[in-house]
Amino acid sequence: MILQLEGIKRYYQKGAETIHALDGITLDIEKGQFMAIVGPSGSGKTTLLNIIGCLDSLTEGIIRYNGQILGSMTENERSEYRKHHISFIFQSYNLIPVLTVLENVELPLVIERRLSRQQIRNRALDLIHAVGLEGTENRYPRELSGGQEQRVAIARALVKEPYIVLADEPTANLDSHTAEEIVDLMARINKERGATFIFSTHDALVQKHARRVVTIRDGKIFSDDRREGAPAEGPHNSSPGRFAPQADSTRGV
Repeated sequence: MILQLEGIKRYYQKGAETIHALDGITLDIEKGQFMAIVGPSGSGKTTLLNIIGCLDSLTEGIIRYNGQILGSMTENERSEYRKHHISFIFQSYNLIPVLTVLENVELPLVIERRLSRQQIRNRALDLIHAVGLEGTENRYPRELSGGQEQRVAIARALVKEPYIVLADEPTANLDSHTAEEIVDLMARINKERGATFIFSTHDALVQKHARRVVTIRDGKIFSDDRREGAPAEGPHNSSPGRFAPQADSTRGV
């Protein structure tokens, strides 16, 4: 089990009113899952992704990543978790307009400064080819279609070889044909590279491709639909680190 969420609550104050964004979410997420979190606007989907990604804090509850309780980590350990184990794909792409496709994909590794320049270049080129963008390496975001921009965003999210990819409405700004291509691409990468994909989405296309669909209403789990097919177990080449997935015999509880 790569992620375990136990009794997750997130409350906000809005004047005198308490907003229950999440109200007791308990969920186990296996390595290699291709999973959609669905529900109406305001149901808590994006809040849940932000909490998993350590972009928001809990009011109550426990999250375990590979047996390690996130709340017990030091700030340096949480930083390591965010930098090396989690990546985000946003609906607005968030590409840097003054950087080329290649430079945008390289950027997370350039910031980390843990690989040589040639290693960074090779990994970025591999992913640009994997997402079908050969020949666009020196183009700028303004020269790309929306589908191409989202492919760049996917390559950038994967360049760190994360264990978990959190995708917030990744097809929201795409036409149906391009959206299908993007979902097919992410499903293929999930199978080939073994990364766990967790989506928040309204898109029926994403739900159709997902092997697990969790529906949230009013901050609670309404249903948990597991489809046929085991989670992907493709190769994964990340450096292990303290929080890397462990064999069952060594996994924390």
